Amino acid sequence: MSESSGSTGRLYGVGLGPGDPNLMTLRAVQAIGDADVVAYHSARHGRSIARSIAAAHLRPDHIEEALVYPVTTETTDHPGGYRGALEEFYEKAAARLAAHLDAGRTVAVLAEGDPMFYGSYMHMHKRLADRYATEVIPGVTSVSAAAARLGTPLVEGEEILTILPGTLPEEELTARLAATDTAVVMKLGRTFPAVRGAFEASGRLPEARYVERATMPGERTGELADIDPESVPYFSVAVLPSRIDAPRPSGQAAGEVVVVGTGPAGPLWLTPETRGALAAADDLVGYTTYLDRVPVRPGQARHGSDNKVESERAEFALDLARRGHRVAVVSGGDPGVFAMATAVLEVASQDDYADIPVRVQPGVTAANAAAARAGAPLGHDYATISLSDRLKPWEVIAGRLRAAASADLVLALYNPGSKSRTWQVGQARDLLLEHRSPDTPVVLARDVGGPTESVRTVRLADVDPAEVDMRTLLIVGSSQTRWVQRGGDGGRGIVWTPRRYPEA
Repeated sequence: MSESSGSTGRLYGVGLGPGDPNLMTLRAVQAIGDADVVAYHSARHGRSIARSIAAAHLRPDHIEEALVYPVTTETTDHPGGYRGALEEFYEKAAARLAAHLDAGRTVAVLAEGDPMFYGSYMHMHKRLADRYATEVIPGVTSVSAAAARLGTPLVEGEEILTILPGTLPEEELTARLAATDTAVVMKLGRTFPAVRGAFEASGRLPEARYVERATMPGERTGELADIDPESVPYFSVAVLPSRIDAPRPSGQAAGEVVVVGTGPAGPLWLTPETRGALAAADDLVGYTTYLDRVPVRPGQARHGSDNKVESERAEFALDLARRGHRVAVVSGGDPGVFAMATAVLEVASQDDYADIPVRVQPGVTAANAAAARAGAPLGHDYATISLSDRLKPWEVIAGRLRAAASADLVLALYNPGSKSRTWQVGQARDLLLEHRSPDTPVVLARDVGGPTESVRTVRLADVDPAEVDMRTLLIVGSSQTRWVQRGGDGGRGIVWTPRRYPEA
């Protein structure tokens, strides 16, 4: 509520609820009764849904101000286009209300739902509330009404609710629907075909419900997939209800395995698609350290294990899927880069699991994360090599290092050392010094995105194996890689490799 001195009138933004007059609050009814002027928005046909909801509370002595939109679609010959036409309308409408307020009259602006929730009232509020005493009276939103009419929980426990306008581009809607637990998409009507396409592309269509004119005459509910696009009005919403304890929708895939990459650290590195796969899974399977990055969800089983049992973990996940479970195998970084995707696909290639659907979803790999922190050292051709000799002989690693070094490739070195492997970094450094200048920049990136993140750059000759462990990634520059000191880099400098290679 804002206050203003003097003899000017008072402004009310009155939330009327979703449509049923019985859902108006007592305070809304009181504010209308106190008003000298009742204002409401309407389309050019002159009918106002807001007025119809509040009709029983209007008096003959009320001054009515019908604020009629000049356009209802983006087709207009206004020199400022659709946005310009609306801005001009809002200015004129606010001026009309200000004239009443200056005359000492109390003005109630009626708003369907809640005045501050996708409502027209807010445009009056922004232009008037700093000049006149103002009170906003909340109302039941269409979101709450839709959930109530569906009779199913909308959001529960730690679930995340996302509210989206259907006017967003279809790809943006798809990404957000894939990433969230529950959602409501508003402003349907002519946007419905794109909204339905986004639900389908995100894999959420079997869960989606439809509510039209909730609590109003002509109310309709149903499965979103069954709705005729030609029959959808503006006052309708699409709903993804809570997944907790919800039955699996008909048409949704039965058992499957999705291998997901969680990036180098926590939730900030997850893609929308990965978030969606993690939320949809019945079971999470993975190395315990990576599972700890995923929020606990009611009804979802978690199966953690040691980091050295990849094949057993893959077989366990596929067995769960064979019994009808939706399984997410959780991997760090990108699952296809020295991680779980290969282990799962190797087991899935056996005849026993040939019919189990397996999908791989990418994640931000450590090399990309480290490179971004340092600058752009991977700006030209580069090679990715693991220094771990647990699954391949050191002779193979050394041969690949020599070949990549002689080809003048930038190198991203994974798994450089551990408590039981302390000598590989030193040998790799000495081998590379046979082909590279001692001044070649080397990025040492540890725990990128994590609480102990450390990213610094040293000369190749100065690489100290004692400073490298399994959580460290090394990026070794080529002959063209530059290490530049700039004032805006906090003294660390930036490392980048030119995209253009010099002629021989």
